[in-house]
Amino acid sequence: MHILIRSIQLTATGREIVREREASGDAITVGRAAENAIALPDLAVEQNHLALTREPNGSLRAKAVGTLGFTHDGVHTMEAVIDPSRGGELGLGTYRLEIGREEDSVTVVTIRQADKNAGEEKDRLGGFALGGALPSKRAMAWAALAAILVAFLAVPIYTHVTRTVVSDPDIDEPGAVVMDASWSTGALSSVHHGLEDNCEACHVDAFVAVRDETCLTCHSGLGNHAEVDRQNIAMPEFTGGEAFLWSVAHAFGKPGPNACTDCHTEHEGAGRMEPTSQQFCSDCHETMDVRLTDTALGNASDFGTLHPQFQALVRPERGAEEMRLSLDNISGDFNGLKFPHDMHLSSTNGVARMAQRLRINAGGAPLECNDCHETGADGVSFMPVQMEESCESCHSLVYDRVGSTFRSLSHGDIEQTQADLLAQDRSPRRPVSTGRRRPGPYAPGGIYYGNFSRVLPMSITRASFADEGLCGECHYPALDGSLAVEPVVQRERQFQHGWFDHDAHGPNAMGTDTEQEACATCHAAETSDAATDFLMPKLESCRDCHLGEDAEEAEVPSSCAMCHSYHPPEGVDSAPRRVASLRE
Repeated sequence: MHILIRSIQLTATGREIVREREASGDAITVGRAAENAIALPDLAVEQNHLALTREPNGSLRAKAVGTLGFTHDGVHTMEAVIDPSRGGELGLGTYRLEIGREEDSVTVVTIRQADKNAGEEKDRLGGFALGGALPSKRAMAWAALAAILVAFLAVPIYTHVTRTVVSDPDIDEPGAVVMDASWSTGALSSVHHGLEDNCEACHVDAFVAVRDETCLTCHSGLGNHAEVDRQNIAMPEFTGGEAFLWSVAHAFGKPGPNACTDCHTEHEGAGRMEPTSQQFCSDCHETMDVRLTDTALGNASDFGTLHPQFQALVRPERGAEEMRLSLDNISGDFNGLKFPHDMHLSSTNGVARMAQRLRINAGGAPLECNDCHETGADGVSFMPVQMEESCESCHSLVYDRVGSTFRSLSHGDIEQTQADLLAQDRSPRRPVSTGRRRPGPYAPGGIYYGNFSRVLPMSITRASFADEGLCGECHYPALDGSLAVEPVVQRERQFQHGWFDHDAHGPNAMGTDTEQEACATCHAAETSDAATDFLMPKLESCRDCHLGEDAEEAEVPSSCAMCHSYHPPEGVDSAPRRVASLRE
């Protein structure tokens, strides 16, 4: 079967657009699906609505494929026969299919869509439209606008003005302002998520930007980045477009520069608050010595290209005061101990054999750095090494045994040690030996003879502080000549104005088996034979992995905020306290 399909569409001005195409086949399908020979995009038409087939006498038979049927010359039916020479009309939804024959005996199916706003079609479709039962669009638009203004503007403003102002907002309490969440521009960060329903905790005054004093209501105890007067001098003046933008911001009541909201922006989605970019720091620090001429700080703008050498807190020599020096100028650090790292970290000497025999490590391995050095809870500082916990397993201070009780000297308290020694039992003791006499140099009078039958009272003397003495093996005697030792200094942190997370670099202190770098990668302890050796790595060592935040070749792009805190908490020396939830 061969037919001509003629589609007629009307433009907005009423002009007809006619398109023709030919179709052939045993059956011509009609429906909403695109694969039909005649596709009618109308929801009132089924995917496969009807099929047209040729009868032997040349007529066309239209038969419904689905369940909705169609109209034939205005009469609803499920099947109809049309003589093309006489013509006929099929109705499917809003479409009309006029079937006829041209002069050249070609069967033509003309497709027209009824005008929804004309005559019977308007009346027929109007009963199925909501417009027939609703008010006019203009009335509905004004009503919707009034509802929006009341619900999302009037109600929040009224409840905000009439609320009871709380000077110390509680993060766990719901807010008093109704419908204010509709004005939120995005979710709060994870640290502020408890304030999602309490907008007025930060936005104290309506249509006024968040003020610093509001932030300090909760964030009290923050350290100042620098003295305000010096900070203002160090900050460059705004010029050009930046100055214009700040003038506009100030006209609308925005605080700053150096306001809390300049760095800490909110409503940017859930998750951790992103650290400030290094550009914020380099605005002042890149050329700070030009404006703050008496500063001792070196210029810095990018860790990979412009950053001063690290400075550490050290005691350069015995008897000197502690001071901060550049790592380029440090030759040693006197800490009051005689401690060769290389001896204790050896894998073959007697220390290693003793560590294996005593099974100091769970696997019976030689000593490792973390057997004595344990990071603190903040992940930055180190816990002090305790003699009783880390040293006494090998360097025992036991001097007597009474039954099953061992008497040990009081480490660090010479007066108590003196008293313990003078008060020890002076009565003869049972000989440790079996009574058999040993020959040669081990016999009485021999150079290796030892008499363990009696312990004589003794006390701490100056000889104890000699290199071979009880105390002098590990300590230096006090310079003033008293029976005391030089103070032992165990610094929690040597970099006072920056912080370093050992957990992120080496054996994880939280108990996992992951290890990124060995301690010896940065600290040359395995080759250090003196406790005065300074084992901290220089800036160049860190640049093997860390470069500025925009360095594409860096293994770890690093901004200023990775190592420095803008608000050092009081007494923490610029090291931010670790949030406990971040370490779980």
